[in-house]
Amino acid sequence: MLLEANMKNSIGKIAVFGDIMIDSYWIGSTNRISPESPVPVVNINHTENRLGGAANVALNISKMECPVTLSGLVGVDGNAKELQELCHQHHITTQFVAEASFPTIKKLRIISRQQHIVRCDFEEAPDLTPALTAKITQSLKTTIDENDLIVLSDYNKGFLSDPQALIQHARAQGKFVIIDPKGDDFSKYRGASLLTPNTSEFEIVAGKCRDEAELFAKAEKLRIELDLEALLITRSEKGMTLFERDKEPVTFSAKAQDVFDVTGAGDTVIAMIATQLAKGTPLPQACKIANIAASIVVGKMGASYVTQEELDYELGQSDRPHNLVLSKEALLHEVKRAKMNNETIVMTNGCFDLLHRGHVKYLEEASKLGHHLIVALNSDASVKRLKGDLRPIMDEKSRATVLASLSSVAWVTLFDEDTPEALIREVLPDVLVKGSDYRVEEIAGADAVINNGGRVELIDFVDGYSTSSAIEKIIASQQ
Repeated sequence: MLLEANMKNSIGKIAVFGDIMIDSYWIGSTNRISPESPVPVVNINHTENRLGGAANVALNISKMECPVTLSGLVGVDGNAKELQELCHQHHITTQFVAEASFPTIKKLRIISRQQHIVRCDFEEAPDLTPALTAKITQSLKTTIDENDLIVLSDYNKGFLSDPQALIQHARAQGKFVIIDPKGDDFSKYRGASLLTPNTSEFEIVAGKCRDEAELFAKAEKLRIELDLEALLITRSEKGMTLFERDKEPVTFSAKAQDVFDVTGAGDTVIAMIATQLAKGTPLPQACKIANIAASIVVGKMGASYVTQEELDYELGQSDRPHNLVLSKEALLHEVKRAKMNNETIVMTNGCFDLLHRGHVKYLEEASKLGHHLIVALNSDASVKRLKGDLRPIMDEKSRATVLASLSSVAWVTLFDEDTPEALIREVLPDVLVKGSDYRVEEIAGADAVINNGGRVELIDFVDGYSTSSAIEKIIASQQ
């Protein structure tokens, strides 16, 4: 791929062309129904304007520290000024086309209790005369000449009325062209380097697919018909599948994730691919990273972006032997994120040597007390100090991996001290859990949890099960 060869020693400049808009959010509380009609009354206490549409693509690129230029159609109005100011704040170079007869597009979302109540769109189809279209196309060709990689973010609002002229101009210079398509006719995108439809957009053009084999066949057929270097179909919970010329299809599995809002996820995908290619990353690896970035952004409210720190953290997650076994620093990061979403953190601790039915039942009961259960696990050195030189039977890595495999457990972390009190004081869970053979005043860290507004729960163990008795049976059987 020519772009990859050119970008080995520098970061390429990216141009984003497309339909730009303001995403406005009005957020408030809802406590009653209107007496005028059966609709909720939202008491607005927070408002926020964000970059939307193609501008959100540019925002995602800028957050990856890549130089980016944004071109799109705006009106001559206050919303256009707001867009300009937001782009300036986020270090996005702008080359807007201003048209007095066209109001800048704005989408207003009213949200209460993390739910969308209604969306109000303020937009009109632009009246693009042949002269204005020619002017826009010529301006965009000049921008293509000044950049290394081109992204077309088509929201079907009219700005990309002649994508063929842009594709041909960029491809003639050997520049990579990525397109997020819209509509029922993809022939206008012929010759692009990469097309990134989601499943529903793909099936509008290619037809319904009864199974994966049919989807693969139709995808390759479409890629050939449109003379694309590659076609990437984003498939929601099924991940993404990449179809490249002269290569076998590759599917990138979706990461299990609580989906808060899918708004702008496609923007993040196309922006991340562009960014990675501009840094010299091969296309399959760029798609893999984009897949991870999408899993981050759907956990946020509204059109948003992924930071380099968030991406680095998630990429680091995939390098661990088990992605639920966390260092203390990574655990605190997850806890902070969960608390921001008002999710309840439950925590327990122990050696968990030779996991048995009693352990499993105990952890299942503990997990019912909140959204996420943390198991603080004694390290091998800690177990030896508490249980003697013959323990643990299973090493810390094995114990941690087995615990993390239980559906009841969210995260496992190791501690080396005799008790997890210092760790508990840092995590400050909402609920601290121990066995009913303890009294609250005996539990390490209980005072810190209670003083922070949390509580301590005692859970009964299943009679007849203990690690010590299991070890005794094993020793007896060998004598």
